[in-house]
Amino acid sequence: MIKSMNNTILSTAYFPPIQYMSKIYRNENIIIEKWENFGKQSYRNRAKIMISNGIMQLVVPVEKANSKILTKDIKITYVTNWQKIHFRSIESAYKNSPYYEYYIDELMPFFENKEKYLLDFNLKILEVLMNLLDIKKEIVLSSDFIVPKANNLILIENKKYYDLRNGIHPKISKQIEDKDFIIKEYHQTFNDRMPFTPNLSILDLLFCEGPNSLSYL
Repeated sequence: MIKSMNNTILSTAYFPPIQYMSKIYRNENIIIEKWENFGKQSYRNRAKIMISNGIMQLVVPVEKANSKILTKDIKITYVTNWQKIHFRSIESAYKNSPYYEYYIDELMPFFENKEKYLLDFNLKILEVLMNLLDIKKEIVLSSDFIVPKANNLILIENKKYYDLRNGIHPKISKQIEDKDFIIKEYHQTFNDRMPFTPNLSILDLLFCEGPNSLSYL
């Protein structure tokens, strides 16, 4: 008999979107895929924040990024000082938000230290985010490539997993319906000039809602 539980397979992600963190908080078991071929133009190496004139994508530049390289082998490049650019963009976007000063010190190492591999970098970010959100959950990395199924439901050790590796995606055309993720409005930094924008990076929720972020998820 298949156990009826909420279980999800996710890709790695850089300062993940709110939906991604909601999966981690609300699901019983989480597997992050490390043996997949790297997916370009995805949340694996990018995050969306809201700046004064609209949405900005923060992209971590990587070496030789193509679909033939495994995600676990993707290396970050530091040819440009992208860390300083990302930090300044985040600071500009959220320095006036209610909880920016409360959290930014915990996040500063990610804009200063140079991690070699994207997966390691993202996992360290995820660990800090989970601590800040008070999410106590064990994250498991895949031990081998998990073959996708047409219905996005995969049986692993007698448990059904919903496969969202490519379903949580910046491009609307690639997103998979997720009935469990309910979009709710909260007060964003530029509400006076911009309409509410859902599912930005978890940074947006964290800086704007602080300790209330967990109840939102």
